[in-house]
Amino acid sequence: MHTLETLPFDNAFARLPEAFYTRLPPEPLPAPYLVAASQEVAALIGLDAAEVARPEFAEVFAGNALLPGSEPLAAVYSGHQFGMWAGQLGDGRAHLLGEIATGSGWEVQLKGAGPTPYSRFADGRAVLRSSIREFLCSEAMAALGIPTTRALSVVGSDAPIRRETVETAAVVARLAPSFVRFGSFEHWSARNKPDELRALADYVIDRFRPACRAATNPYDALLRDVGRRTGELIARWQAVGFMHGVMNTDNMSILGLTLDYGPFGFMDAFDAGHICNHSDDHGRYSYQSQPQIGHWNLYALGRALAPLIGPAAAVQAAIEESYAPAFESHFMDLMRAKLGLAQALPGDEDFIGETFGLLQQQHPDYTLFFRQLGRLPAQVDDASRAQADAPVRDLLIDRAAGDAWLALWRARLGAEGRPDADRQAAMNAVNPKYILRNWIAESAIRSARAKDFSEVAAVLACLARPFDEQPENERFAAPPPQWATGLSVSCSS
Repeated sequence: MHTLETLPFDNAFARLPEAFYTRLPPEPLPAPYLVAASQEVAALIGLDAAEVARPEFAEVFAGNALLPGSEPLAAVYSGHQFGMWAGQLGDGRAHLLGEIATGSGWEVQLKGAGPTPYSRFADGRAVLRSSIREFLCSEAMAALGIPTTRALSVVGSDAPIRRETVETAAVVARLAPSFVRFGSFEHWSARNKPDELRALADYVIDRFRPACRAATNPYDALLRDVGRRTGELIARWQAVGFMHGVMNTDNMSILGLTLDYGPFGFMDAFDAGHICNHSDDHGRYSYQSQPQIGHWNLYALGRALAPLIGPAAAVQAAIEESYAPAFESHFMDLMRAKLGLAQALPGDEDFIGETFGLLQQQHPDYTLFFRQLGRLPAQVDDASRAQADAPVRDLLIDRAAGDAWLALWRARLGAEGRPDADRQAAMNAVNPKYILRNWIAESAIRSARAKDFSEVAAVLACLARPFDEQPENERFAAPPPQWATGLSVSCSS
């Protein structure tokens, strides 16, 4: 294990031509203090657990002190935002320190560490509110088995930051194998820079997807790989009820990771049209739109890669033969598992469609519905049916409609004859009891603003085991309390 001073830094991205980034140090954060840290993520980079308690830890991950070997830089990229070409963007408030060269290949980036040449007149800072949300959700998604960037720490400061109101500053230390985005490729394509476009594609292939190099056209293989991984990622989002909120092409990872947690949300009362971002006036990034937007974004990436791939028909084939099949098959597999189905049988697509029809009509809590469904027996007599089915029936407005659906579900279970104990254990292993509901994040944020960081730590510990029964954390499994029903999130952070 390493100390802060012995973490072995490299920065492979910094070996790309200087047009890809600007080298600059983070801007110091006044009087930083540690809000939270993930020991699990510290272990990923080989950092000794005791290092988190050192005063130097907050200084380093606020951006106030550089570690030996780090080469801070801000990367340039472009992208489509809400469907419109936004031109040059880039790391407007993020500094890539470098890569921890321990074999794990994790890059470390400070988000909120001050202005860069890509800040577009902004202050380059992040606020405590959004920083805690990103920290907690990054780790919650990892525990759910969803590909994601990771978060090492949140460091706060009393420095005032003006957003919709005056808030306080914070920096998130986040990790990923790479922070290259769809928009990184769009940037060079839009500027008609084929050499830089090829250099970036070669960098991604050689470092992260070497199997693509053996293909007849490695760049076609790269697009197919991104299409498959993006399809599987969004299928996982849909199955767990997660909404990203801002699926701009500059927020889409070339490695198929969940990237840039802004106004995200997990579904409470189910509504396929739910919009988790109140800045999204037209619902472009609603829950039901996410699969379509993933498809659209891949076409934006495909257009950027076209000079390396070839005719539009080849680009189209790479996307159509990768994304939709991956999304559809992965989503069906995930939904079968959530429903306790171990086999793929004819009629499953219709039954899963009827399940979502019930959810849309009845608006039960999405997470509770599937978790409670795992408590029900596969067979029940008429006399005890109401009591046995109460965990699910009590979530529904129209119980007769629920009874009709449960009869279909039991008939489908009967086609497999799986023992209840095996099925219920399998359902509990895929249907989380604990997710990062907005009200839970808000409660932790309110405590942290009062310098009480214990709630952040408690939420982090709970969400690390989302599928386990945790009697001590039962409160975190509840739907939104009355005070939280009006909570909303926006792009302001």
